[in-house]
Amino acid sequence: MKISYHGHSVVKLEIGSQTILIDPFISGNEQCDLNADSVNTDVILLTHGHNDHVGDTVSIAKRNNALVVAPVELADYLSSQGLNTHPINLGGSQSFDFGTIKLTKAFHSSSYTDENGTVHYTGMPAGILLFAEGKTIYHAGDTGLFSDLKLIGEQNNIDLAFLPIGDNFTMGPDDAAIASEWVQAKQVVPVHYNTFPVIQQDPNAFVEKLKQGTGKVMHAGDSLEL
Repeated sequence: MKISYHGHSVVKLEIGSQTILIDPFISGNEQCDLNADSVNTDVILLTHGHNDHVGDTVSIAKRNNALVVAPVELADYLSSQGLNTHPINLGGSQSFDFGTIKLTKAFHSSSYTDENGTVHYTGMPAGILLFAEGKTIYHAGDTGLFSDLKLIGEQNNIDLAFLPIGDNFTMGPDDAAIASEWVQAKQVVPVHYNTFPVIQQDPNAFVEKLKQGTGKVMHAGDSLEL
């Protein structure tokens, strides 16, 4: 399994013959190295409805005929835009060709603003557990620190976790360091920072807060194998 990071909260996974994108905020994201007009994917996974996470989902999914897996209300909205969607809700899991997805809690908010400025309610925000090829990846989405992260760590043998560190809208580095201890992931990658002035952070300083060998700073285009 090849996993690459592409700025903000954008993650790409290559599992067998399947390519999966998580939260493809590409256009307007100066941290991202991908091109929304040429990136290919089979599946898009969304944590919540904010525009800096839904991003280019509609255009990418239509061009690739990709399946979009998202929280129910967000999936329903995207289905109304002509996308092929699979709705899922917190605590629920579903198996696909590439592996199994389970949604976790995320303490945040969730809405989508369309091109006309209309705000759409998009349900509960979520984190994503992905089980594939004997590995477990956790993308926490946008969240503050909450005690159930301990349960997520205790109940799942997490190989790799993507945790937000930007502060203001999500956990900051100090809370994310606590979250890292609680989820007990073998590797932790900081995300959701430096895209906007209000979420400027030093990812290397965050990694220094973690148990030695746990934290890994990934820059846009960096990849690793699990």
